[in-house]
Amino acid sequence: MRIALDATYSVGSQPTGVAVYSREILWGLPRRHPNAKYYFCYRPHRLFRSLEAFLPRGAARRPLFDTWAPAAQIFHGLNQRLPRLNSHHRLVTTFHDLFVMTSDYSTAEFRARFTAQAKEAANRSDLILAVSSFTASQIMGLLGVERSRIRVVHHGVFHPGEKRLRELTKRQPFILSVGAIQKRKNTGRLIQAFEGLPAGWRLVLAGAATGFGAEEILAQIAASPRRADIQVLGYVSAERLEALYSRASIFAFPSLDEGFGIPAIEAMAWGVPVVTSNRSALPEVTGEAAFHVDPENVEELRFTLQTLIEQPALRGTMAQRGFTHAAQFTWDRAVDQTWTAYHELLDR
Repeated sequence: MRIALDATYSVGSQPTGVAVYSREILWGLPRRHPNAKYYFCYRPHRLFRSLEAFLPRGAARRPLFDTWAPAAQIFHGLNQRLPRLNSHHRLVTTFHDLFVMTSDYSTAEFRARFTAQAKEAANRSDLILAVSSFTASQIMGLLGVERSRIRVVHHGVFHPGEKRLRELTKRQPFILSVGAIQKRKNTGRLIQAFEGLPAGWRLVLAGAATGFGAEEILAQIAASPRRADIQVLGYVSAERLEALYSRASIFAFPSLDEGFGIPAIEAMAWGVPVVTSNRSALPEVTGEAAFHVDPENVEELRFTLQTLIEQPALRGTMAQRGFTHAAQFTWDRAVDQTWTAYHELLDR
């Protein structure tokens, strides 16, 4: 099998969800299925040297031009867009989310551009990989794609393992939230809920403070009566993020819209009890291993967080439940399901 993949979104020094997914797929396919031929392609505006730090040495690099088209049987776009190329092979696209099309979480200009690209990719794709059943339903409803052209492939997360968790030092009294500080992540309401929690607890926000609506949220933090207890760390490295997960007592992720929600499952894998939203893909992904709240109800969010603060035994129960639940979300499984989708497409 000869497969070309768009490696564009894997580059950069501060990877988030799509970049992490891209890297895991690009690394995982050659590792688990080494007999295929892989072409990792990139868009010309990205520097070639950015790829060298993490892509496997045995893979051929190609710009996204027609030069590679005769060799590949499948082209896989890893972030809900496809290049405009004159080619005759099969097209696969991964769709992560469509919140840009449904809510006011971006500029009108970006929304129009995103919508056009998503529609084009959906129309041209022979097969679409959706990262959740929720995202699959949005692809059907918003883009008019029939269910027979969609396969659900959940993300994976890093798993530290039980031995490492047993070696961890004592948990500290802070609530961790991971993700860009922005309107969609519901950071503002999380801060409001935190202001009603007992003294002695901190709120730690790990994520870039450059998202849509970030300025208003940063101003809210500056004016908060609990501002001394709120830490804004900005983007953190994978190593520092692991350290935060290993020390946090509670994880809060009351996002308004997620196509999957990797941080919630990451927290579970690290043995942190999770409070998350009852919307979008989060109930599907976290199941009964998390507390689900109405993300627009500040009092419900505050009450749930306070319940966990006041009941250490409950925190322990939910931590174990989450750890068990998270075990099903592995990158090896995502890679193998992606490989199966390729075979299915070529066997038609």
